[in-house]
Amino acid sequence: MKIAFVGKGGSGKTTLSSLFIRHLAATESPVVAVDADINQHLGAALGMPEHEAAAMPAMGAHLPLIKDYLRGSNPRIVSADTMIKTTPPGEGSRLLRVREDNPVYEACARTVGLDDGDIRLMATGPFTESDLGVSCYHSKVGAVELCLNHLVDGADEYVVVDMTAGSDSFASGLFTRFDMTFLVAEPTRKGVSVYRQYKEYARDFGVALKVVGNKVQGQDDLDFLRAEVGDDLLVTVGHSDWVRAMEKGRPPRFELLEAENRMSLQALQDAADDSYAHRDWDRYTRQMVHFHLRNAESWGNAKTGADLAAQVDPEFVLGEPLAVARLG
Repeated sequence: MKIAFVGKGGSGKTTLSSLFIRHLAATESPVVAVDADINQHLGAALGMPEHEAAAMPAMGAHLPLIKDYLRGSNPRIVSADTMIKTTPPGEGSRLLRVREDNPVYEACARTVGLDDGDIRLMATGPFTESDLGVSCYHSKVGAVELCLNHLVDGADEYVVVDMTAGSDSFASGLFTRFDMTFLVAEPTRKGVSVYRQYKEYARDFGVALKVVGNKVQGQDDLDFLRAEVGDDLLVTVGHSDWVRAMEKGRPPRFELLEAENRMSLQALQDAADDSYAHRDWDRYTRQMVHFHLRNAESWGNAKTGADLAAQVDPEFVLGEPLAVARLG
């Protein structure tokens, strides 16, 4: 299943997503983690040495390879150059699996060893000075969206994406690629305003959204969040000595994380599992096509010089049984 963590800068989003990834590794679940935040800190939060985290390959730098691999033998895509971030798969496309080895993972992923197992980590690459004035951040996460559009994931497999909560993810439909979106919110007016913005954008697309209250220090903070976000508040997280040690680069073994915080992480997993159980592959594919046609008309056709609507395979529905049949 695909899970996103979103939240304003400083909300603790990356810390919580890293804790959730550690929790999943402790359950021996296969995990692909993606750092798609404008500030790339997930590797460090997972314990990677700074020099290794800084040397992570940028997915955007490997976009030609990603496009060429995913295109496969799809006759509707005349060349990899005509693929954009919303290009959907069709007959002949190559599909990604969480557990497999493939050229995309080989080029873009690195293995991170955690206390209870290994996970794969990929990163979009940071937004640098050279990008200022010539690109926006959703162009950086285009490789992520393309991979998610071609990824067939199972109920016991997890793809966890650490994202920003800004409007960039709404420009292309990336926000519809997830079975569950966890919005990390502090008990402040600014934290709640991010939630309201995301809720408004996501309302018309059936996006499953739950709020994780972070830095909650007492009953007043809890009452504030309950009053502002209602039933969308799933769990709250307070002070953690384990997290403080992690932020100093000296984390104890993960099994020593406070019991109440481990229970909160399990509640996140339960909510995500329940949401995946209700995934509608037909709707999932229709949303993918919807945003591709919108992007094709607004800028994609002009940029590529091709009719990108012709890339849509009307008979194709992305789904696990289809992928299993093709792999067989």
